[in-house]
Amino acid sequence: MTNTADPRPLDGDLALALRLADTADAISLRRFRDLDLHVETKPDRSPVTEADLAVERAIREAIKAERPGDGILGEEYGTEGDSTRQWIVDPIDGTANYLRGVPVWGTLIALAIDVTPRVGVVSSPALGRRWWATTGGGAWTTDAPGAQPRPLHVSGVTDLEHASLSFQSIAQWDQAGYLDRLIDLTRRVWRDRAYGDMWSYMLLAEGVLDAVAEFDVKTYDLAALIPIVEEAGGTFTSVDGTPGPGNGSSLASNGLLHPALLDALS
Repeated sequence: MTNTADPRPLDGDLALALRLADTADAISLRRFRDLDLHVETKPDRSPVTEADLAVERAIREAIKAERPGDGILGEEYGTEGDSTRQWIVDPIDGTANYLRGVPVWGTLIALAIDVTPRVGVVSSPALGRRWWATTGGGAWTTDAPGAQPRPLHVSGVTDLEHASLSFQSIAQWDQAGYLDRLIDLTRRVWRDRAYGDMWSYMLLAEGVLDAVAEFDVKTYDLAALIPIVEEAGGTFTSVDGTPGPGNGSSLASNGLLHPALLDALS
């Protein structure tokens, strides 16, 4: 394994991640709602568009040019390189929305150091929104292209009866064998909705939602979200409380509700 630990500050890596997001936005937004968009079905029955592939190729090329010693993990082209520094990319999170013309989708870019996500960028050009964070550097967003960044903070809700929950989809919970626990939880919270994909987690980081949980998720679905939620003051684990993005499920909250949520789902 290559030892790539170095003194480069995370702000340099964040600057690169933001440039990568600019590149991704230009590609994905240009093909959004195109009537001739080419779509295929992967072996796991999830869709992939030519835009997904083009975005990931462009990001990989840029990373290899600017950080040649770093590893890369992407949804469409797998793992490349062997390093303690790994860029993790979901070129279009919410591909089903993208191909149907729903504007809730975005590119997720993370840098993990020693398997811990330290930099996270979520860019959603159809919404005109971007969110980002670095470990120790806070979480930030812009409400429109070119707008002044503002800091993110999770909510201060302390009781489930006052909480707003996003559960992503009933089918996920049913297939995971957690549907009964989901229904019980929805009876305990103030409000439940399924906003979906990266949007739920960004609403949590903004303090608009209080908890998000889902199943059947991969490392590239979650890695970029973790620094943003945590730097906004939240907590991010799997449904069973295990930290990290590679456990197949996620439970993100404002932190104050996390023990009660884990208990409800155990």
